[in-house]
Amino acid sequence: MISIIICSRTIKVDLSLIENISSTIGCPYELIVVNNSKNKYSIFQAYNLGLKKSKGNYWCFMHDDILLHTKNWGLKIQEIFENNPKIGLIGVAGAKVKTKMPSAWWDCGIHEKAMHLKQHLENGEVEYWNIGWKESNIEDVVAVDGFFMVARPNENIYFDEDLIGFHNYDLNISLAYKMQNLKVVVTNSILIEHFSFGTPDIDWCKSVINFDKRYRKKLPLQVEGTLLTDQFKRLEFKNGKLFCEKLLTNNLKMQAVYYWLRLVLFKPVSKYHFYFCKRYLKTILTNQ
Repeated sequence: MISIIICSRTIKVDLSLIENISSTIGCPYELIVVNNSKNKYSIFQAYNLGLKKSKGNYWCFMHDDILLHTKNWGLKIQEIFENNPKIGLIGVAGAKVKTKMPSAWWDCGIHEKAMHLKQHLENGEVEYWNIGWKESNIEDVVAVDGFFMVARPNENIYFDEDLIGFHNYDLNISLAYKMQNLKVVVTNSILIEHFSFGTPDIDWCKSVINFDKRYRKKLPLQVEGTLLTDQFKRLEFKNGKLFCEKLLTNNLKMQAVYYWLRLVLFKPVSKYHFYFCKRYLKTILTNQ
């Protein structure tokens, strides 16, 4: 049996999603809905509440804004776990690298990602993403996207409630499985449609900072052979720059200076350092 755990933004999950799950899963399941309509819980707390109620052989965490297109997807998930005892976590979108510098899981090149989904964009368009696959329908990754992920129960694994808000729970649980020497993978045997698109706002930035404080010593990570050392160093610096820019955009000036100084230590000579100083001074003078 699969335990489906949903942190719901409304009192009840939309009936269309319940019917969609029932008509496509193809195996016994239980639905555990954590009512978070009043924002009583962080997503870390909500999912842990769901785990305590769970009776299934596998944990499935899903957003309430998805549509499952694949028939018998539950059977397909079970088959992957049964055939691969070292797999701990399965998603449908993920990355083969994760830098020490703060970043979203998707902050890497197209060749370092593996994804299979229909994604709705902010402009209303819908794109079919199907990249990163070789000869197998499974690819090793180091982190998955949290809109859909299925986990093998493990008494040593839970969501870190010292992390707050509604971001980076997927990085948290991906890292938890990696720390238990279990594989994190994505599969293209399931097609899911995702109706929302994440935005790196100020809450996301603060969440990333908290995650960095607790877990940076466990990073970086990559699937063996994905990037050469020089390539990874370039990605580290690029992600550091991206994060500094996001911090300045969200008016987190002092935090931006801290991560910029980490960049200076990482790579003392770079044109970006001059650019950052100019932009930082401009934010001070204009109070923006």
